[in-house]
Amino acid sequence: MSIEDDIRFFEQVSTLALLGREPLRILAIGAESRYVHGGEILFRRGESADAAYVVQEGSFQLASEVQGQTGVMVGPGALIGEIALLTEAKRPATATACEPSTVMRIPRTLFLKMLEGYPDAARRLRDRILARTEQATREMRKVRGKLGGADGGK
Repeated sequence: MSIEDDIRFFEQVSTLALLGREPLRILAIGAESRYVHGGEILFRRGESADAAYVVQEGSFQLASEVQGQTGVMVGPGALIGEIALLTEAKRPATATACEPSTVMRIPRTLFLKMLEGYPDAARRLRDRILARTEQATREMRKVRGKLGGADGGK
């Protein structure tokens, strides 16, 4: 794929699309394409996360290894491990390729340098994260309210 193809691909990923074309050009230039065989593990739960992955082709099973949970299947366009783009973290799940797959690896160092150079993109990302956090908080309060939580659902 060319850099322009990679930019167009990143524009299809909602979290990345909000950054804008020029920041995506930086990511497209610095991202690493990786082929993963079917059944191969991309990363394991508990490992240090220093990058996120965007699935280009194929699919992955994300399993947290919690008893009774089957995990989540993700395919093309999925951004896996986005928190690793912003901060040091441990992988919360193991990602296993369900079939021959290709991913684009975006290292945290590259992502943070890109944000330094594009403060407007950083603000848009911050606003998206804030909105998602507020939505998650509202949803947790609703659940707490239904379960008879101490704050009465407020």
